Amino acid sequence: MSGTLDSDNLVLALKAAAESTRLRILLLLAAGEHNVKDLTQILGQSQPRISRHLKLLAEAGLIERFREGSWVYFHVSDRSDGGRLVRRILEAVDTRDPLLRRDSARAEALKHEREAAAQAYFRKHAADWDRIRTLYVSESAVESAIVARLDGRPLKLLVDLGTGTGRMLEVLADRYERGLGLDVNQPMLAYAASRLKTAGLGRAEVRHGDIYNVALPDGAADGVVIHQVLHYLSEPAHAVREAARILAPGGRLLIVDFAPHGLEELRERHAHERLGFEADQVTAWLEEAGLSGVEVETFSPEKDDDRQQLTVTLWLAKKPERADASAKPQKLERIGS
Repeated sequence: MSGTLDSDNLVLALKAAAESTRLRILLLLAAGEHNVKDLTQILGQSQPRISRHLKLLAEAGLIERFREGSWVYFHVSDRSDGGRLVRRILEAVDTRDPLLRRDSARAEALKHEREAAAQAYFRKHAADWDRIRTLYVSESAVESAIVARLDGRPLKLLVDLGTGTGRMLEVLADRYERGLGLDVNQPMLAYAASRLKTAGLGRAEVRHGDIYNVALPDGAADGVVIHQVLHYLSEPAHAVREAARILAPGGRLLIVDFAPHGLEELRERHAHERLGFEADQVTAWLEEAGLSGVEVETFSPEKDDDRQQLTVTLWLAKKPERADASAKPQKLERIGS
């Protein structure tokens, strides 16, 4: 641990963790973020009981909570002394225990269920996805800022995670020598491939890929973009870490997503898992992933626009250069399917 707890707080933390259900909750929250409803489904216990356990864990400083619309999510933080203590405690837990394996399987099933709902939505709306996006916020100012932020010498490889219609590969066409868009949804990929072909962008390709497990080596990309994707994910911090992993030293990661809002209909009708993100929250994820120099820019909707629009936030972070200046950059082999 990089920090310490005084004796009173350490005893409080250990007492909070020393209960079977709370230990199961800590294991789940160390693996991903969940709300009370998730935990009641996974653990098969009542909402009042789960809420009481979460309250005790939060008061002991072992977990953090954050609100998104009308929902509250909980997670174990890597930034706090309490969170680091939790991870040390969990190292001693035998996760082969049948009860814990069942919890893990239920959590994974819940994650897949939500992501399947998002994919079904994408399949239904693949052809008019860009039109739907404009119902929420004007893209022109945001896209201009994206291009400006990635200015400079052309990127050898730009990776667009959750590429959707391939729009970012079009917008940034003069910023890369080679562009690769990854997405899990085949109808969306088919649409993106057709669109890029029509635009004559032979330097760009799209293919199936998992944002949580990108099939590229460490340091393969000079630039990574995650545009309007995080709010569909069950584990956005995981996606940020994976994006940072594939960045080369000196490479840049650019994230665009909604600021916090209260439009529950986007969750109910459009498969949004998260109702936006606080600027500090995403900044923390970037820094925890080893990136630095985080820059944040906000785009608010036009006050005289009658459409329902949302505030958009842009984050730009850089992977530190190698300490050893003589180190050779990793050679990227041809990326095949």
